[in-house]
Amino acid sequence: MNTTTGVLVIGAGFSGLGTAIRLSQAGITDFVICERAGDVGGTWRDNTYPGAGCDVPSLVYSYSFAPNPNWSRAYSGGAEILAYIRHMTDQFGLRERIRFNTDITRLVYDDDTGTWTASTKDGHTITARAVVSAVGALANASYPGIDGLDTYRGHTMLSSAWDHSYDFTGKHVAVIGTGASAVQIVPELVAMAATVKVFQRTPGWVLPKANPHHPSWLTELFRRVPTTQTALRQALFYGHEAMALGVVWDSAVTTLLQQVSRRYLRRAVADPWLRRRLTPDYRMGCKRILITSDYYPALQAPNCKLITWPIYALSANGIRTAEGIEHQVDCVVFATGFDVYNAGTPFPISGSGGRVLGDEWLAGAKAYKSVAVAGYPNLFFTLGPNSGPGHNSLLVYSEAQIDYIVQAISLIRRDGLRSLEVRKDVQEEFNRDLQRRLARTTWNSGCSSWYLTGDGFNATMYPGFATQYARGLATLDPDDYLATKAG
Repeated sequence: MNTTTGVLVIGAGFSGLGTAIRLSQAGITDFVICERAGDVGGTWRDNTYPGAGCDVPSLVYSYSFAPNPNWSRAYSGGAEILAYIRHMTDQFGLRERIRFNTDITRLVYDDDTGTWTASTKDGHTITARAVVSAVGALANASYPGIDGLDTYRGHTMLSSAWDHSYDFTGKHVAVIGTGASAVQIVPELVAMAATVKVFQRTPGWVLPKANPHHPSWLTELFRRVPTTQTALRQALFYGHEAMALGVVWDSAVTTLLQQVSRRYLRRAVADPWLRRRLTPDYRMGCKRILITSDYYPALQAPNCKLITWPIYALSANGIRTAEGIEHQVDCVVFATGFDVYNAGTPFPISGSGGRVLGDEWLAGAKAYKSVAVAGYPNLFFTLGPNSGPGHNSLLVYSEAQIDYIVQAISLIRRDGLRSLEVRKDVQEEFNRDLQRRLARTTWNSGCSSWYLTGDGFNATMYPGFATQYARGLATLDPDDYLATKAG
């Protein structure tokens, strides 16, 4: 079965739904949303592990065009964020526009017709003039390449595919990883399991998280006077913008933030040896900063132990570390991250002349303003290359991308274009400047992180303020593109 539409949106997470809302508000209603799962929500649908939440305040981690006055606290949990996404879906009448359980397996561009054809896992095809890939930067996770993984006889689970049927009561549990998901999971497991062993490769910089409940009077004020919510959102946004001075670039502010983190570590952890193992040896910002007030107390609980010896292999009964000890556990939780598409693509994409985007991105993904790629007309990305923030809400970046994409699609429709393709020279100059700027950031200062490809190319982060990023996408300049008329 083949379907024809004006715009195909791939993914019904935050970015895909936001794109659909803004298309509708621009008068573009000829679109279809394809979602591989059975519900909306993206990462917040998939990541339901205990303690899941956001480390950006909810007033900023939401769309300006879909404000929510009912957030229960400063930093809402995953279930509340998912409820917001579902409400937004229903509020804007999107559910009937979504094809659930429709997994896109391939995208192919036809130079003659100027259209894209998407193939689905169940054998259907969808043809569209324009495509918006909103699959998400952290959409897929997999088990790490640890020797002996297939020999372990106990229970295993990924943080992003939590097994809620497993009872941790009385169990001996290992958690591999100490990143943003792990520091939320560990305190919850410590409260449930008999013992928890946390296997750390690299410590992270930690800042405490104050998470007060929103009092009822504040919620009522937001409802009655929406400008008050907008004002507080702006204040929080600019507060996070200031953090860029110490997170994006290595500066005196970086040193100050490290001192705050070290002071918190000294106050929170009594044992000097444990503090030493929890102290990073790289500059703050090089890896993702961890925002939590629960992690350090959990590590010091009587039933919790931090293991810093490297993992050698998994055995039938547990985990063997480099010094020769076997840690016998009933369950291993892998909080080891996601498959980040800073090199390659989540599914094959064939553009103009049969070129393959995955091949072009093998050495590191490149795009123009994170959104468009030369050689791939009428194809647009949300959360594309170099759109990652280290200091502010991802949705601020996503919203800027969405509005830019809506401008592009509106131009295609208004001028009756067969194709709209970013010029290769414009894209190359943009990326040369981008990499020059990235060379001066903390992310490129020498530590190893998921922001970088294996050879150190940064295809993930944006080297500046969120306000700079949004300003760069505020207006689409037609001179940056090659436009071909239909017919």
